[in-house]
Amino acid sequence: MLRSIRAVLAMSVITLTTLGASSAFAAPLKVVASFTVIADFARNVGGDRVDITTIVGTDGDAHVYEPSPADAVAMAKADIVLVNGLHFEGFLQRLVDASATKASIVTLTKGVTPIDFKPEFADADAAEGAGTGGGKTVTDPHAFQSIANAKIYVKNIAEAFCAADSEGCVSYQSNAAAYTKKLDALEDEVKAAIQPIPEAKRVVITSHDAFGYFEHEYGLTFLAPQGISTDSEPSAADVAKLVEQVKQHKAAAIFVENITNPRLIEQIASETGIKVGGTLYSDALSRPDGRGSTYIDMMHNNIRQIKGAILGS
Repeated sequence: MLRSIRAVLAMSVITLTTLGASSAFAAPLKVVASFTVIADFARNVGGDRVDITTIVGTDGDAHVYEPSPADAVAMAKADIVLVNGLHFEGFLQRLVDASATKASIVTLTKGVTPIDFKPEFADADAAEGAGTGGGKTVTDPHAFQSIANAKIYVKNIAEAFCAADSEGCVSYQSNAAAYTKKLDALEDEVKAAIQPIPEAKRVVITSHDAFGYFEHEYGLTFLAPQGISTDSEPSAADVAKLVEQVKQHKAAAIFVENITNPRLIEQIASETGIKVGGTLYSDALSRPDGRGSTYIDMMHNNIRQIKGAILGS
């Protein structure tokens, strides 16, 4: 009898040890994403093998975000930190320093061809250290607004996860391939939606220059009173210049962005007589109950709003 009890206890210890080892082995990667678009990509690639914390949340503006102590704690505990790069996250280096994180910092725009341009307005992007007084160009960091670039982000995420968790690599690669197929279909939908819009009506007004890559890929023209960052207000002269541009270009639609105060766009709409066509998602996804809670939903919303405002459908 005693031998039986000892045998049962021994088996219990072995079982618990095995379960403990299995549990430790299956522990998800601790991933920090700098903002919601990247977090969505990471979920699609990582599945249940990753535990994701997002720094700049839904409807949040990464250009002006101020990190919290909780953000530093999350960074300190992370295995991988996924960031956009191209100076999109102005807070990033301060947060890395404050957290003393040992995590791998993975820049997802690696492999993207950046778009450089001269801001239209005098005060635009002064805070980026690349003001227009000397005719300098700035680099647009919003590369994710091109679906072709989104596929590059996904590829980079899969590679980063494989490097950190080789046992899960097949799963990451499979998930990335499946999601990339969805992005292929999305790209076809966006191009098909824009195709019937007359060339003369493809001028759109937004709050800040977040859609340069979308413009480059899909043939729309975006005008905005603010530059690539929202951390500086446009001057009265800038607004007046934009109003004149809108009249000259005969812009077909004007939109607020989910991350910005609508006041400026409403002023421009009032002065130009163009009705506000709705809300576009630029630098952040919406809450789960919103129209842009995933990257694919965001793109569907944006093209639906643009096409509807221009063509009335």
